[in-house]
Amino acid sequence: MPVHLRDSAIPKHEQLRTILLRKCTQELQPGDLMTSERNLMQDYGVSRITVREAIGQLVNDGHLVCVRGKGTFVAHRAVQSKLHLASFTEEMRAQGHHPTTVVLVSEQGPVPESTAAALNMRPGSEGYHVKRLRLADGEPVSVDDGWFNPELLPGLLDMDLTGSIYRATADKYDKPIDRAEQTVSADGASTEIATLLGTRKGAPVLYFDRVSFSEIAPVEHTRSWYRSDRYQLQMEVQGQARPKTRGDQ
Repeated sequence: MPVHLRDSAIPKHEQLRTILLRKCTQELQPGDLMTSERNLMQDYGVSRITVREAIGQLVNDGHLVCVRGKGTFVAHRAVQSKLHLASFTEEMRAQGHHPTTVVLVSEQGPVPESTAAALNMRPGSEGYHVKRLRLADGEPVSVDDGWFNPELLPGLLDMDLTGSIYRATADKYDKPIDRAEQTVSADGASTEIATLLGTRKGAPVLYFDRVSFSEIAPVEHTRSWYRSDRYQLQMEVQGQARPKTRGDQ
């Protein structure tokens, strides 16, 4: 049973934050409704300011999400991705998530100028355009907007595009993706991206611009938008090797 918090060296909002964090991680599930402010005030004998301070910290840390007019909910735990070359499908399965894909666009048309340069194609030439919404455990994680060189992947649009295209390039076309050049930056979700990802316009997203290669041939140019509260990049950073001096030899 909840008990009133007492004055101590630890501020009450920190005490309450610890209690609520335990509820988030051990008692409740992602999407569950957190106890209301009024009930928290009554249960723990604290002020509204104390409750809001504790909840605000947990929102900033990504443990809770406030929805205007509905309440405060336990946030969906972010998918963690190591910075390496893998398809979305393979990456999610490796982490124990269930990946699904909704194909939004599957068409052939003139490639954008930036894509023509990235794929070494003539400006205005035809390419395969595949736009997909990617989900993990039923929750939207990313929107992938990709272009592919049809000369290297003939008939790609006739395939089941809800699966791994990387797997198809390796198994069907004998062109495994073995290298990629990628930039990552922060962006604000456009109206379209926000709607697809189930967030608000302007919400922070991770923006990826990626060119994937099979040996020296550029195969894919994809732009992706990831929900920053559901996807985290993990990377290992190594220091530069110290050059040997005469005394080290």
